Amino acid sequence: MAITGGKRVIGVLGGIGPEASVEFYAKLVKKLQESGMIKRNEDFPKIIINSIPAPELVGEKIRKKELKEYIKGIKELDLFNPDFIVMVCNTIHLYHPMLQEKTRARILNLKEIVREKMLKENLQPYLIIGTPSTVKQGLFEFEGIKSLKPTAKELSELANAIKKFNRGFEKKKQVQKASSICKKYLKAGAKTVLLGCTEFALMLEKERFKKINTIDLLVEAAIHELQKR
Repeated sequence: MAITGGKRVIGVLGGIGPEASVEFYAKLVKKLQESGMIKRNEDFPKIIINSIPAPELVGEKIRKKELKEYIKGIKELDLFNPDFIVMVCNTIHLYHPMLQEKTRARILNLKEIVREKMLKENLQPYLIIGTPSTVKQGLFEFEGIKSLKPTAKELSELANAIKKFNRGFEKKKQVQKASSICKKYLKAGAKTVLLGCTEFALMLEKERFKKINTIDLLVEAAIHELQKR
């Protein structure tokens, strides 16, 4: 990929939800500062954030029309000729292959990032929490790595928590609801919880149990890409 003005260019598909995009950006800037790559303000990469007003992909089945804004968002980012694109949403990674075809830039693959993390740290079994589609379609399930999934009722409760938290409705209550489900499985033997939705990454960040934050994984992957050259 060409680099605008000699700088690396990062495309960010965000807005799903908006707070998660803010969190990703803030953490990325902090990690860049800690990396030693930034000596002056000009050393920061160009970061294009496309905060799209897309549907929440929290249903058990996702319709094609719900993906239109995501496809449009990727195509809009492609116009800026980014070196790579980060999608700050877990569920949309179910459609990574299709979206990759819509841009010349490489889209970081969260599924592969998570798989490498699990293989490296051998945290088995791990609980996967996320949208019903993410969990039921096995986005974060991998051969030879043991994982646990919430019940159908718990998935429904988690989906409602995502929607309400994103709206800003009774946020503390949504945190308590999600945290309670996680603690149940941790008590039963899960070694960690994979926060397989960016809203859970926000919701549960301050909870004091072992967890893997997918926003953090995306930030680390972006830093790794930037350090390649």
